[in-house]
Amino acid sequence: MNNASISVGIVGATGAVGQELLSLLHDRKFPMAALRLFASARSAGKVVEYAGKKYTVEEAKPGVFSGLDVAFFAAGGSVTRALAPDAVKAGCLVIDKSSHYRMDPAVPLVIPEINPEGLRSHKGIIANPNCSTAVTLMALWPLHQAFGLKRYFASTYQSVSGTGAEAVRELDAQVHALVSGAPVVKKVYPYQIAFNVIPQVDSFGENGYTGEETKMMLESRKIMGLPNLKVSTTTVRVPVVRAHSISINAEFERPVSVEAAKAAIAAFPGAVLVDDPANKSYPTPLDFSRKVKCGVGRIRIDTAFDNGLALWVSGDNLWKGAALNAVQNAELMVREGWLKPKAAAPARELAPVK
Repeated sequence: MNNASISVGIVGATGAVGQELLSLLHDRKFPMAALRLFASARSAGKVVEYAGKKYTVEEAKPGVFSGLDVAFFAAGGSVTRALAPDAVKAGCLVIDKSSHYRMDPAVPLVIPEINPEGLRSHKGIIANPNCSTAVTLMALWPLHQAFGLKRYFASTYQSVSGTGAEAVRELDAQVHALVSGAPVVKKVYPYQIAFNVIPQVDSFGENGYTGEETKMMLESRKIMGLPNLKVSTTTVRVPVVRAHSISINAEFERPVSVEAAKAAIAAFPGAVLVDDPANKSYPTPLDFSRKVKCGVGRIRIDTAFDNGLALWVSGDNLWKGAALNAVQNAELMVREGWLKPKAAAPARELAPVK
C-alpha cells in the first residue's frame, strides 16, 4: 500500500459491523490521516477507545462529511438513503454495506477478488454484497473460471451475529435458560433459536422466497457478470454465534473433476482448501471466524447434475461478508491510486480525541 493518508469516517460505528471496521482499519494498518466515528443521536458523545486512541462518536447527519475522503456506511438502508447522497455531494466516497444501492445499475457491487474493475467506475458510491452472497462466491467464482457456472442451488447455515448483537445475546440467554430450567424468552426471532434452526432469514416475498434468498440470486448475477444465472436458495438461521456456512450444488458448462476443482480453490486468493474427508478435515464456522479467507471443502461430484459439483463453504459474515470486504475494496483503491486524499480539512474536525 502506498503512503497516502486517507481521512476516514465510519457511519454506524457503534454497531457490530462498525466495530469490526474500527478494528480492521487499525489492525490492517489502513493509511488513515484521521478517523471519525458516527452513529445515531442517542450514541453521540460516547467515547470509543481502540489501539490506544479515543474517539468521540458524532451524530450521523447531513453536513458532517466535509473533509472526509471515504466513509464506510455500516448502518441500515434507511441511514444510507438519508445520508449517502450528502456524503457524495461533499466529495466523500461511500462504501456501503446495506442493500439499498446493491441493485442500482449505476452503483458497482464489488468483491475485489472477483470484479475489482467496478472500483474504477463508481460515481461516489460502492456497494458491499450481502454476507451470504460474499461467502458463497468465494467458493463459486474460482470454479466458474475453471468450468463455466450454469446454475446453483444453495442452503445457508447463517449465524445469529448476522442479525446483530441483540440476537447474539438472545442465543446466549436462551442457552442459559434451557440449561438452568428457566423460561425461554423470544424477542429477536419468532422461534427459539437455541438448539433449533429457523428456515427464514429476512421477510417473505409474494413468490415464497425471502429477501435474503432473492438477494443471493440477484447479487450473484451482478457480481459475476452472469445476468441469466439460475439460482435457487433456502436461507436458514442456526444457533451459531459467528460465521456463515453454505451447502452448494452447482452445475457447469464444461466437464468437471474433483482434482481440478480443488486446484482452482487452492489457487484462489479469497479461499483456502480444507478438504480431506478421510481425516475429517473440512471447514466449520468456528474455524473460520475472524479469518480473512473462506474455507471450502467436501468437494465431490454431484449425483444429480451433469457436470455438477457439491461443496461446502464457511466464512466470517462480519468480515468477508461485511466489514473486511469493504476495507479490502478501499485498500485496493489506495494501492491503485483510485482513492486519494483531498485537501486536508481543519484538524479540529478530523483528529480523534486523545
